[in-house]
Formats: sequence, structure tokens, C-alpha cells
Amino acid sequence: MISKEKKNKIVSENRIKPADTGSPEVQIALLSERISLLTGHMTGHKKDFTSRVGLMKLVGQRKRLLIYLKREDSGRYEQLIQKLNLRK
Repeated sequence: MISKEKKNKIVSENRIKPADTGSPEVQIALLSERISLLTGHMTGHKKDFTSRVGLMKLVGQRKRLLIYLKREDSGRYEQLIQKLNLRK
């Protein structure tokens, strides 16, 4: 789980407007953090298939959000990819 302080930090770093908590950039950044935490968990617990299914769902959701952002505004998409060090 992401602590409340870390979540607030991620939201403040990726928001567009001062009261923004639901933009695609914020959602993708939060999903990326959860994915990295679960990936670390999976290295130590290779047979945890329930967590693996959850990880795959998060990856799929992030992928759909990235496709949406690329379709709507490719400039913001490229900027986010560079900021989060995602492959594309």
C-alpha cells in the first residue's frame, strides 16, 4: 500500500490544476507507484498468484489510461512518459 504522505506527494507532483486529483497524469502516476511496489513484492514471493493477477489488472488499467492520454493530447503523453521513465 502507498502511504497517505507518499500518495499526496505523487498527486501534487503530477497534477495540472491546484485541486486536481483525478486527471490521467495523476492516475497513471499512482498506478505506476502501485505497480512498482507489487513488482518488488513479486520478486520475493514468486508463487503469489493472487497478487500477480492484481498486478496484471493494474498494468492493463495503466495501459488503457496511457492510450486515452495519447489519443487526447500527445504532448502531455510524451511529457508524462519522460517524467515517469516509462517505455514507449
